Amino acid sequence: MSLSTCLLIMLGGAIGTLMRYVISVFTTTSGHELPWGTIGINIAGSFIIGFFGTLTLSHGRFPVSENIRLFVMVGICGGFTTFSSFSLQTYDLLRNGAIVRAGINVLGSVVLCICAVALGHLLAAHFNGNAIQVAQISTEEEASFMPTSHRIHLADEPPSQEIR
Repeated sequence: MSLSTCLLIMLGGAIGTLMRYVISVFTTTSGHELPWGTIGINIAGSFIIGFFGTLTLSHGRFPVSENIRLFVMVGICGGFTTFSSFSLQTYDLLRNGAIVRAGINVLGSVVLCICAVALGHLLAAHFNGNAIQVAQISTEEEASFMPTSHRIHLADEPPSQEIR
């Protein structure tokens, strides 16, 4: 971890946060039954991380530096997606007795965001030699909590290694 990498991620986070704010301002209306702006932001961010992560793998057709991957995947996507907003809005729905709408919000957000990551991955894999991998290092997916011995590596997928 270097200072320049940290600054790059911070810049990406600022860009993602500003993008989230602008979209939220334009999608906020008092008549919505569900927080569609937040749901849309999370779906878009999920698609972007799945697409960009797969498209720019170091062993693929469109490689970029690890710093650029961290800038987009950790910085921009991290600042753009809105899990804390999603949680607050779901809590408010529950507090106001809208249990069914809160459940729809949770299930819809989680399912649609996972589908968006998968769609982004599949689309980018088409352009990137049918790549299987999305994240190259544990920092991109924050999966460092999982012991390496428990990770699944496919035959044509090199194990992720932390780049220092």
